[in-house]
Amino acid sequence: MSGFLCCDSRKIDTLEESGGIAVTLKKTPLDSIHRRLGARMVPFAGWDLPVQYQSALEEHRAVRGQAGVFDVSHMGRLEVRGPGALDFIQTVACNDVSRLSDGQAQYSALLTPRGTFIDDIVVYRFAAERFLLCVNASTLEKDLAWLREHRRGALEILDRSVELAQLAVQGPSADSILRRITDVDLDSVRFYWFRRGLVAGVETIVSRTGYTGEPGFELYFDASKAQTIWESLFEAGREAGIRAAGLAARNTLRLEMRYPLYGNDIDDTTTPLEAGLGWIVKFGTGFIGEERLRRQKEEGVERKLAGFEMIDPGIARDGQAVWVGDAEVGRVTSGGFSPTMEKSIGLCYMPVDMSEPGVELKIDIRGRLRMGRTVETPFYRRN
Repeated sequence: MSGFLCCDSRKIDTLEESGGIAVTLKKTPLDSIHRRLGARMVPFAGWDLPVQYQSALEEHRAVRGQAGVFDVSHMGRLEVRGPGALDFIQTVACNDVSRLSDGQAQYSALLTPRGTFIDDIVVYRFAAERFLLCVNASTLEKDLAWLREHRRGALEILDRSVELAQLAVQGPSADSILRRITDVDLDSVRFYWFRRGLVAGVETIVSRTGYTGEPGFELYFDASKAQTIWESLFEAGREAGIRAAGLAARNTLRLEMRYPLYGNDIDDTTTPLEAGLGWIVKFGTGFIGEERLRRQKEEGVERKLAGFEMIDPGIARDGQAVWVGDAEVGRVTSGGFSPTMEKSIGLCYMPVDMSEPGVELKIDIRGRLRMGRTVETPFYRRN
């Protein structure tokens, strides 16, 4: 594959009423397939996306036990290329991109000068002068503006979000299913590495990444070929029990792994050190926000993102108040029912001295305080 293929096949013709105002929602190239499968569609970050097909619970369990396919074409994809690309990424992202080899990916973040999140991203290195950044749909325009504001020289920053589609194939059977329709040597694709080759005859970037805690892949390809790859995956995975999976299952899967969601668990008021993501902060690289984070590390954070499980009946939900003793100490940032553990779990920012496992807390669920306790995370670990 010599470069990214160009094809504008996104539809933008769905209207959703929001507060009496008609909001135009974007559609992925697989919109008609989702509807044919009976998906329940919901607005998300400006997109019309499938939240579930028949059962979010079954979709979640399919990913844990067999394989699921997520249409994540709504994610943003930005290409950075030209002289100085590596040094530029090193400046705007907090992880150490100089450690990457060609064909390697890295989880990182764009930060403000205050050390807080603009976005969490995945960086793909094709060469020292060419990178692809996978960013959140809700922050695409903000990310693009920030990158262009700090661009230097002849560097190009290109929005490839429209011309590329993206699928996530996740689960224990993902590897065996993908082998049936690709010429990529999957054994050579280590965790957070990628290769380019053919999937169902379509030029594709195959990366061994994901957001579920299960083995799997993210596939990037020409948007006009989305239906071809989708149908080929389901044909190859029929006997393995492959399922289409929506936003609801994606959310419960990532929550069980304590993977943060931008806008909930991390945003421009939180830092990586507070969120338990200090491992993506590499001091000494000169990234924007480094000075503030260095001070925070020296002084110590005042709060940490902690995991909890419910003891009393009730499901914790985003935004509910968290109490310890007679004091409200925070709010649930992410909460819900864990299909794997079959209990209610959640995340919330707690004062540091209350963030260790074993602290009893209460969640205000519909006006009633329900008991819970902090626990070690991730909530789920593969055997």
